[in-house]
Amino acid sequence: MQYHICDTSEQLAAVAAAKIRDLAMAAIHASGRFAIALTGGKTPEETYRYLAAHFAEEDHWAHWAIFVGDDRHVPTDHPMSNFGMGQRLLLDHVTVGQTNLFPVPTHLPTAAQAAEEYQNTIIRFFQPHPCIFDLILLGVGDDGHTASLFPGAPALNSTSLVTWSPAGTLPPPIDRITFTFPLINAARHVMILAAGERKKQVIEDIRDRKKTVAQCPSLGVNPYPGDLLLYVDRAAAAG
Repeated sequence: MQYHICDTSEQLAAVAAAKIRDLAMAAIHASGRFAIALTGGKTPEETYRYLAAHFAEEDHWAHWAIFVGDDRHVPTDHPMSNFGMGQRLLLDHVTVGQTNLFPVPTHLPTAAQAAEEYQNTIIRFFQPHPCIFDLILLGVGDDGHTASLFPGAPALNSTSLVTWSPAGTLPPPIDRITFTFPLINAARHVMILAAGERKKQVIEDIRDRKKTVAQCPSLGVNPYPGDLLLYVDRAAAAG
């Protein structure tokens, strides 16, 4: 695990954005494309804003293939859509073609159907190769959840690539679609972003590794042979 502590959340956004850009350039140089899964949350929000403000004029965006690691079962124009948030703050400001955007098909009637179809989309995208993302972005919740993998939820033990989950303890009570540990841990790089004193306990749990995955799902993020990159600010750094 590579552990990066930044003085402020603003610095965290800048450092994380620069790293994302560097990983994109390396992946495009190696394979001609950069497959990334976005995430929701306030800290990624600031990172997307920084990417749009400082790197939008660069010419690599046409080679990005953009998914989302989890989302609520709502339309992409809904204020609580993770993909919609990424689109408003980043994707609407860069030259990514519509054919390179892969939101969760939340128009389907149920979260279970959306999860199954999203898994099929991911398999088709990577075939005939294994489903290995260049980068998966994640946040962490105060309760230890990451993506939409909540403490004690059946989704923690899923062997599929994508599954669905009822909402956790956090409002609102909307079903979720989420990447699972097998897909997350197959990635070349996984970047966890966390800022603020409220994240201090979960970052301490990730560092000390004394809890179970059922208690703190973020402990289940262990990419191999990929890299885990943990970017936090001082407030979240747990000493």
